[in-house]
Amino acid sequence: MTKGSFLYYDEMDSPIGPLTLLATEKGLCRIDHGSLRDVESRQTTWARKYFLHIEYVHDPAQFKQLKQQLDEYFSNKRDRFEVQLDLYGTPFQQKVWKALAEIPFGETRSYKDIALAIQAPKAVRAIGGAVNKNPLSIILPCHRVIGSNGALVGYAGGLERKEHLLDLEHHKAVSS
Repeated sequence: MTKGSFLYYDEMDSPIGPLTLLATEKGLCRIDHGSLRDVESRQTTWARKYFLHIEYVHDPAQFKQLKQQLDEYFSNKRDRFEVQLDLYGTPFQQKVWKALAEIPFGETRSYKDIALAIQAPKAVRAIGGAVNKNPLSIILPCHRVIGSNGALVGYAGGLERKEHLLDLEHHKAVSS
């Protein structure tokens, strides 16, 4: 993006609380748990890291398709998303996020599994850091990553939300 670029945003209610959606002209770049007021400073810090100049534009129409897909996901009518993404992160983070996208709906993987999948078996800690920086919660399903002992660990939206998402997916996977 260049000086004078726009970041489009909207909010939506969901069964796990409000979500704030952020996109560039190229695609969806962030989903944060919380209302815009709750996450604005985090989004601004993130945006300053990647963009020379930003201007936020409230544009609900930009997110109509995504909001419909998220509603379908929360209603057990969708198990994958079809939206254009515009990801910002290091090459290593992007590799980890791509591995997250490949975790099948209703299944989980450990951080070690992700490390093996990206051929970095000794990078389990770094995997955890990259998962923690995942900008697209739900779309890049970091909630499907668990501890090697099967425990629910780490989720930017909180473990209660992580458990809700896993239960939602498990229920649909079992009933399908």
